Amino acid sequence: MKSRQILYSILIAAVVSCGSLFIYNKYFNNKETVYLSSPVSSTPVALANYTGPAYMPSDFVEAAEKTVNSVVNIKSIYESMGNQLYYDPFHFFFGDSPYNRPQQQMATGSGVILTEDGYIVTNNHVIKGAQKIEVTLNNKETYEAKVVGMDPGTDLALLKIEAEKLPFIRYGNSDEVKVGEWVLAVGNPFNLTSTVTAGIVSAKARNINIIGGDPRNGQIPIESFIQTDAAVNPGNSGGALVNTRGELIGINTAIASNTGSYTGYSFAIPVNIVQKVVTDLAEFGEVQRALLGVSIRDIDSKLAKEKNLKELSGVYVAGTFENGSAEEAGIKEGDVIIKINNVIVNSIPQLQEQVSRYRPGDKIAVEILRNGTIKTLPVVLKNKKGNTEIVKRSEIIKESVSSLGATFEALAEEEKERLKIKGGAKIISLSSGKLRSAGIKEGFIITKIDKKEIKSPEDIESALYNKKGGVLIEGVYPNGMRAYYGFGM
Repeated sequence: MKSRQILYSILIAAVVSCGSLFIYNKYFNNKETVYLSSPVSSTPVALANYTGPAYMPSDFVEAAEKTVNSVVNIKSIYESMGNQLYYDPFHFFFGDSPYNRPQQQMATGSGVILTEDGYIVTNNHVIKGAQKIEVTLNNKETYEAKVVGMDPGTDLALLKIEAEKLPFIRYGNSDEVKVGEWVLAVGNPFNLTSTVTAGIVSAKARNINIIGGDPRNGQIPIESFIQTDAAVNPGNSGGALVNTRGELIGINTAIASNTGSYTGYSFAIPVNIVQKVVTDLAEFGEVQRALLGVSIRDIDSKLAKEKNLKELSGVYVAGTFENGSAEEAGIKEGDVIIKINNVIVNSIPQLQEQVSRYRPGDKIAVEILRNGTIKTLPVVLKNKKGNTEIVKRSEIIKESVSSLGATFEALAEEEKERLKIKGGAKIISLSSGKLRSAGIKEGFIITKIDKKEIKSPEDIESALYNKKGGVLIEGVYPNGMRAYYGFGM
């Protein structure tokens, strides 16, 4: 009898065990269940040295509380835009963009407060070409923002609002960010304010060839993105990527998508690049871009075999520019750059990221491998003009205005009244340049450039600052005839 009871107990235990197995398989084979948010095993050994997920929620809460009030909504307002539709698998992701919808008059994105007195960083493409920029804080207060400076080469822009005692975010260190580390994306997707999503760092130093440049004029695109799988969507662009301590480690900029919405990958500009760019914009109005003066190639097995390289690490020097920083320092074609100031570089994006942190005139240590021997060479970096001087915004504006080939004067009050205009810049002389080539005659009064109102000759400078591509000029002749002209910069 006792043995029969024991057998009966064993049978019951077996049935219960099979039932549990059936429930487990039914639950985890359900296609709607695609994640394991936390360990479900009760085996002590499996969890003995793994405490990350147990502390993850409190880490996220603390980081979110530190950052949501430092991220703002940005509204860029345009008078009118033409039909400019295009497709690209990599999308900048700011909502209702005039660049991907016809006849839109408003674009929205995100920005990050850097100082308590109102300096805000965002993406250049969020505010590019806007006639007016409005910033809304998390407490719903709204301010009009002024553009301090823009840098198309990194797709960053610095704004300023007149406010005090604002909650601001603290800088982290993107060099210390590790692949697999938890991060939060904070922004305003689809105009949903103060949205926080979580993910991990999927990769570093990604180059996705999305930022345009003009190498002939020294505008070299700098791409060394932090790749994450934190969910970001239209409206997140310009928002914060933060670590679990609530420190800024990147500015969310682009997503890889066939639809324009999040499908698994997003890209952020590392904060160490951001910090240098905004410091330059605040101090000089222009980024002080230092150039190494080399043409470079990533090293793969094919190149290594072709050039008889024993290692696949480093960046291959395919050539140097005459009188450039590298040539003067003794760097030669065939050298392999392996370190910049003791920081290992194994790809073009990594090399560009390191050099982009310095200004013309700065001295850096470049470690190279030449014929099996490691050498460290001191290199003094130069600017696009081939010297070590700081380039000021006023000089760049003067160059833009001088290319017009015209001199201007302000309008007299009686001329404003007669023509019924608020102001403008009158052309009093023309030489060879953009305006004469476009067919504009002396006496023409410019009243708008790219829909931006021109009230004085000084406004022409700000309207053409950093301008590339087509320019539309509107105005009136002294006889009252209105005219429109277009040309390229």
